[in-house]
Amino acid sequence: MAAFVAVLLCSGLIGAPKVGDFFGISFGAAVIFFPFSYIFGDILTEVYGYGKTRRVVWAGFLSLIFASLMSYAVVLIPPAASWKDQAAYETVFLPAPRIAISSLIAYLAGEFVNSYVLAKMKVYTRGKMLPLRTIGSTVIGQAVDSLIFYPLAFLGTWNVSQVVHVMIMNYFIKVMVEILFTPVTIPVVRLLKKVENEDYFDEKTNFTPFSLK
Repeated sequence: MAAFVAVLLCSGLIGAPKVGDFFGISFGAAVIFFPFSYIFGDILTEVYGYGKTRRVVWAGFLSLIFASLMSYAVVLIPPAASWKDQAAYETVFLPAPRIAISSLIAYLAGEFVNSYVLAKMKVYTRGKMLPLRTIGSTVIGQAVDSLIFYPLAFLGTWNVSQVVHVMIMNYFIKVMVEILFTPVTIPVVRLLKKVENEDYFDEKTNFTPFSLK
């Protein structure tokens, strides 16, 4: 959970303010952090089940809200006369409320869909085909996240073609990170199952997001 929350905070506070360029392709720098939250989500759901992962998702959500509020509070503190970096600080740590809210909504929906799909696939496959399940759940969860975030955050500010272009490119980058790290994810899952003596199947789970049971 600590690693999951750390990745979310890095994504929101370090990566989100910057737009990068790689061989002429523009992308939000947060894409180098954010996919790891789905990897951790996959590991948590696979080993401990949807119910415990649900608590972690809510912990991440509340941490993001707290970090966002603290960012605003720190920016609003009047700068000392000798400190000349207030404008730069505002650029980095004062995101537009629309983007912050869009990010929170997309994160919550995407993470819950990712965990739900993985948990259901685990039951249907009787715990087999782990790589297919981790990648498949991320493909669907990241699609939900992207389809919510980019239109909510940028439609009307960017033209439609730009929104679609950035959304598709960032989506494929996120999915590729999941695929590339699958050889790491699988042994971590197996190790945790052995060490924790845990391999939960969500056969009777109540999948509502709004419960901590």
